[in-house]
Amino acid sequence: MTTTADIKNNAEAKMAKSIEAFKNELHKIRTGRAHPGILDQVQVEYYGSMVPISQVANVTLMDARTISVQPWEKGMGAKIEKAIRESDLGLNPSAQGDLLRVPMPALTEERRKELTKVVRNAGEDAKVAVRNLRRDANEHVKKLVKDKLATEDDERRTHDDVQKLTDRVIGEIDRLVSGKEAEILAV
Repeated sequence: MTTTADIKNNAEAKMAKSIEAFKNELHKIRTGRAHPGILDQVQVEYYGSMVPISQVANVTLMDARTISVQPWEKGMGAKIEKAIRESDLGLNPSAQGDLLRVPMPALTEERRKELTKVVRNAGEDAKVAVRNLRRDANEHVKKLVKDKLATEDDERRTHDDVQKLTDRVIGEIDRLVSGKEAEILAV
C-alpha cells in the first residue's frame, strides 16, 4: 500500500467483508421461524461426494414453521432425511412420499437464552476482527510515516478516519446483534 487513501479503502473493504461474514453467521443460528437457509449447512451424499441439500432438492417454506424439501431424484429422500436428522440443528423431518416436511420445533425459554449468548459471542468475535483490521491499518500508516511516504498530519487524519469507520462498523454489528436477539426472544 502506497498511500493513506489506499489504506483507508482497504480497511473499509475488509470491514465490509467482516460484516457480511457476521451476517452469514447469524443466518445459521436458528430461531423459532423456518427459513430455507437453515438447511444450507447440511450436507448429503450424492454419487460419492458430499453436497448441500439445495443442490439436490428444492427447499421452500410451506408455512411459517415448516420447510418442505422436494428431492429432484427418486431415492434421495431417505438420504436427505437422514442427513437432516444427523445434523446438529435438532430437526426431525417426516417423509410424505417424495416430499419431506421439516417442522421447526418451538424454542424453549432456556434454549432462547442460550442462543442469545451465542449471538453475543459471535458479535464480540466480529468486533474483535474489526478492531484487528483497525490495528493493521494504523500500523500500515505508521510504516508510511516511518518510510517518509506520509506526513504526521496524514497519519493523524487517517487514524481519525479509520477510528470513525471502526465505530460505524461496530455500531452496525451491535444493531445486527440486537435485531437477532429480538428475533430469537420473540415468541
